[in-house]
Parts: sequence; structure tokens; C-alpha cells
Amino acid sequence: MKFLKIVLPTIAILMFSGMAFAAASKSACVECHKKVTPGVVRQHLEGAMSKKGVDCSSCHGTEHQKMDDSKLAKMPTPETCAGCHKNRVDQFKEGKHHLAWVASGAMPMWAHQPKAVVGEGYKGCSGCHKVGVKSDAEKAQYRYGNAQCDACHTRHSFKKSEAQDPRACQTCHMGFDHPQWEMWSTSKHGTIWQIEGKGSKRAPTCQTCHMSGGDHNVMTSWGFLAVRLPEDDADWMNDRVAILQALGVLDEKGAPTARLDIVKAGKVARLTKEEFQKERDKMIKICADCHGASYAKNQLDAADMTIKDVDKILAEAIRVVQGLYKDGILQKPDNWTVAPDLLQFYEAKSSVEQDLYVMFLEYRMRAFQGAFHMNPDYMHWYGWAPMKETLQKIKDEAAKLRAEQGTMKH
Repeated sequence: MKFLKIVLPTIAILMFSGMAFAAASKSACVECHKKVTPGVVRQHLEGAMSKKGVDCSSCHGTEHQKMDDSKLAKMPTPETCAGCHKNRVDQFKEGKHHLAWVASGAMPMWAHQPKAVVGEGYKGCSGCHKVGVKSDAEKAQYRYGNAQCDACHTRHSFKKSEAQDPRACQTCHMGFDHPQWEMWSTSKHGTIWQIEGKGSKRAPTCQTCHMSGGDHNVMTSWGFLAVRLPEDDADWMNDRVAILQALGVLDEKGAPTARLDIVKAGKVARLTKEEFQKERDKMIKICADCHGASYAKNQLDAADMTIKDVDKILAEAIRVVQGLYKDGILQKPDNWTVAPDLLQFYEAKSSVEQDLYVMFLEYRMRAFQGAFHMNPDYMHWYGWAPMKETLQKIKDEAAKLRAEQGTMKH
């Protein structure tokens, strides 16, 4: 019996998913890379996969044999990981992280940036958005950014404990347009976690709320743009139409454009009541593990109203800029399909539109994200207050532009 207890698990490891896992703890890969990339070897050998018998060749193949043929080493993809972690990969493929590359590449401003900023090199947008799926051609072009799973389970130890730590999220979820890390870490939830440490049983982390039970789907009710359709509130829907027009998702008459298909593909908005409510119900259930369900619902409803209030401010600013275009004071660039175009970001061609994009991508984001992450200062002083301030700046700038051209206010 003792012999079987030792031998049978070893055979199972060798045969699992058809992978030829090396039974020996060392291989030719390890011995060579101890000289070339010793840090990588140390990381791999200390990880759980190494201890389970997973060899370098299990993920990188066996074609790379010499110092000068390193390009023959295969770069892992989620499909590689699915050999052992199919359930998690399936969840990942249904979620928004899997679509991060699609969503970013669909932004009109993307085409105007240097490769190092948005493409190979991963020094800007692509540094985080590479977690998303790529085409076969892009996988060949962007050789070192295709693993996706290693965005959170970093190479080469791939520790589960690392990905479960909220600090694993801060590299991407921080800064200008989505400072969720700063919001959470300085909220009461984050403060308790930092005081009590990893063992805290009462402080929810990013993973508690967005990856409940280890679910790798990571979806939210509102989506990145905080846009949902349909909207029963007529005034709110009217403001949302103005925002969707400035996003190029609706045309001047309110009809859908080709960008709506991109929004659908990237799952950056919720386009049915059922889709929205599914995610909202999941979150209420998670919150109700510590709070009463009615309290959780009231808090989330209050955050929804924050979106309504900032949408009203943004829509007013958009209409001011739309009036400048309608009256010929601003001219739509030849290569733009819509103007103003919030998705051109900092490629905007006038100061008033630069203010408008910051209003949308920074202040509006901070207002509603701060509300949902229970951070009053982010919601108010970094979000709501500059929304109001910038609306006035846009009005003043529009008045100056009209005065310069001698036109009456539209």
C-alpha cells in the first residue's frame, strides 16, 4: 500500500492533461538557466507548481535547446494554464480582464500614440491592458505579454497568495482614471485591513468583493464607463444620451453607431436591465455577509445617485461644447467621426475639449468610484468639486471663444 500511495500520484501528475511533466526535480532547463537567469530558477523552484512536478517545458515546450534559439521557447497563454486550471480560465474568459486589450485598442486615441506607450514595450496603457486576449498575429508580435494569468500570479512562482493580496491589484487600479487602490486603501475597509493585517476577518479586500469565492469573472454592475441602458428616469436618460453622443456611441439623432458594437464586445457598459441587476444582486449578497442586505442596497443605491448627479453636470458641459461645434466656432477634425469625442482623450484639439475629457475620465470617475468604494474625500474633493469647477471653466472658455468670433450664445 505504501508503494501505491507514492507511485500512483506521481503517475497522475505525469499524465494529467497530456503534459509531459518531469518527475525529476531538476532538468536541463533548470541547470542551464541557473547560469543565465538564476532569479527565474529560484522563483520557479520555490513555487507550488515546481513542487508538484511542473517543469519549465510544461509551459514553454521542448524546442528551445540552445543559447541561441531562445525564440523557440513557447510563450504561455491562458490555454496553457487551462491544462490544470480550466475552471478559473473559463471564468476569466467570461470577464472584463480578458477583454482589456480589446477595450483599450478600440479607443480612437490609441492609434495616435507611440508604440512604447500603447504597444510592445508595455510602458504605458499596454502595461496593464496586456492582461486582455490578443489575436494570433498580436501574440506573435507582442511575444512577452500573452500569459495574462501572470498579471496577478506573477512569474515564475505564480503564488496564489500573491494574487489574493489586495496589493496585487494596485499596479493597474490606481492613478488618473481609476484610483480604486487609493480609494479602498484609505477607506475604513482598507484602514482596518492595514491595521489588522492579512489575517483580518472583518475587512473586505478587492478580492472579497470582486472575486468572491475565487471567481475570476471580475464583473461589476455599472462597468468602466458607468453607463447602462435602458434608463427609466427620463431626465437621467436625456443626460445619458448627451454622454453617449460625446462617446460616439449614439449619433446626433440618438441612433446607435458602430461604436456600440465595440462597447458590447468590450463589456464596458451594461445594456440590459437583467445584465445590470445580475451583478448588483451578486454585490448585495457579498455586502450582506457583514452588513444587513437592506443597508447594503441603500448604500449602493446612493452611489447610483452619485452617478446621476455627476452625469447632469457632465451633460451640461458636453452641450456647451456641442454648441460650439454647431455654430462653427470649433471645427471637427477631418479624421474624427464625432465631435466632441471624449474617447480621443488628450488628442482633443482645443483647450475647452481638453477640460471636457478630464472632466469625464478623471473627475467623473473619481466621484462615482469614490462613492462605491466608501471614500468620501475621493467622491467629493477629487470628484464632485472639480466637476463643478471645470463646468464653470468650460462655460467661461466658451464665452470667450464666442466673444472672439462675435457670435451670440447658441
